[in-house]
Amino acid sequence: MWAPDIYEGSPTLVTAFLSIAPKISLFANMSRVFLVGSYGGTLQQIFFFCSIASMILGALAAMAQTKVKRPLAHSSIGHVGYIRTGFSCGTIKEIQSLLIGLFLYASMTIDAFAIVIALRQTRVKYIADLGTLAKTNPISAITFSITMFSYAGIPPLAGFCSKFYLFFAALGCGAYFLAPVRVVTSIIGHWAAGRLP
Repeated sequence: MWAPDIYEGSPTLVTAFLSIAPKISLFANMSRVFLVGSYGGTLQQIFFFCSIASMILGALAAMAQTKVKRPLAHSSIGHVGYIRTGFSCGTIKEIQSLLIGLFLYASMTIDAFAIVIALRQTRVKYIADLGTLAKTNPISAITFSITMFSYAGIPPLAGFCSKFYLFFAALGCGAYFLAPVRVVTSIIGHWAAGRLP
């Protein structure tokens, strides 16, 4: 719950680093644990629960935000839930989809924060301020829109591919109860990300 405050209060470069580096190191260490040994049903249930909780929290909390950086923080929380499903069953296919998802998430986050850095120079701080961005800087507006739609998982974009691989990897191992949660949180994420551009 501290992430949105840290995202808002920190310089944008530090925020971008805090958005990407801990997740990559966490999942690298988890992959290392996965490769060294296996885990039982209890740990699998913990992964399922944490995935669901993270997806729901990230999607619902992003709905009430008015500043530009705060929805990115909640999107980060939700994406951890999506990526964490890669560890849910412990198969190689899920780990592969996890790595694809992690790479695409890092790419989208770098792009989003590069645009936020550019927007800070124009004093865009609130979501309502983005309405004039198309008139003042159309290239940044288009790029930011594409990035946010990719975060949301709109089909032809990279975020969709990430969620697609992770979704079907989880279904492949029988985690059918994650499907409705992922669909609902993706729909909420579409609405929250659609407010930004």
